[in-house]
Amino acid sequence: MSLNSGAAQMNRRVLALVVGGTLAASANVTASASEAVNVYSYREPKLVQPLIDAFTQKTGIAVNMIYAKDGLIERMEAEGANSPADVLLTNESGLLVLAKSKGVTQPAKIDALTSAVPEKLRDTDGHWFALTQRARVMYVSKERVKDTALRYEDLADPKWRGKVCMRSGQHTYSIALIASMIANDGEEKTEAWLNGLKGNLARKPAGGDREAVRDVQAGLCDVAIGNTYYMAAMLNNPEQKVWADAVRIVFPNSDDRGTHVNISGMAMARNAPHRANAEALMTFLVSADAQKLYANSVYEYPVLAGVEPADLVKSWGELKADPLPIEKIASLRAAASELVDKLQFDAGPGT
Repeated sequence: MSLNSGAAQMNRRVLALVVGGTLAASANVTASASEAVNVYSYREPKLVQPLIDAFTQKTGIAVNMIYAKDGLIERMEAEGANSPADVLLTNESGLLVLAKSKGVTQPAKIDALTSAVPEKLRDTDGHWFALTQRARVMYVSKERVKDTALRYEDLADPKWRGKVCMRSGQHTYSIALIASMIANDGEEKTEAWLNGLKGNLARKPAGGDREAVRDVQAGLCDVAIGNTYYMAAMLNNPEQKVWADAVRIVFPNSDDRGTHVNISGMAMARNAPHRANAEALMTFLVSADAQKLYANSVYEYPVLAGVEPADLVKSWGELKADPLPIEKIASLRAAASELVDKLQFDAGPGT
């Protein structure tokens, strides 16, 4: 089944997917099915384009990509055994765990993957593997915050009353952080912490990480919670550079367990029709060349030992990552979500 004929059979909601087209080293590349690999991607094409180009140039295998912000796992479920998907790319761990639970992935028993990706950054059964790490940090006002060492636990201190901005508590990045708090501190202490954090919010949790930094620059809050790579995104955006210039990054819990990290990652589709090509792509994505490209194009942390982060990323300070396995954190996501609802966290302070 071709990607286009498969799409034609999906319902209208799934048809809203944006087709990324064929990403190859040359726009003129044509390939038979045996010379291609089909990728369903939650990652924006522009972020992985350099890697896809390099892979095609090295192997001669063309990459057909379908990109969507959501709905890809549901699409794979609907397509079943006829799915053309070979590889699933995601921008966070929750989707990888969901894909496995929905039965749309399969173990990729490839020595190159298990040797390249640390155990804490991959599924025990081999269903998914991290490609990059992203730290969940604090963006603090250069003018108003003098602290250089902070802990996530500190965000519940009355000292920060009305001074914290962040995304929705139910956003997948927030859920992962809260789940890591449960894993480290227990559910009872995490509930008290989350309630204290709610009381310290400057506004209802909303928007994205960059909007939280914008509100620090505007003086609405002093601390924003966000992923590290947004600093690079803001610095490279003329309109947002002023937001980035107003803050500095603090890596929470650097003096004890380390900073919480999430991942982008990949999984082999359960019914991959081009398994050999899928294995080739997945192996390439954890190679030194690909990891260097990742580090310098998306400003995230490599997973392969020995590959350095981009110079800009290193300039923000040293990352000491929480050693908790991503799989352990993922197992507590439901408990984290329940806490957010129980405390009516997204209603904001004063509720």
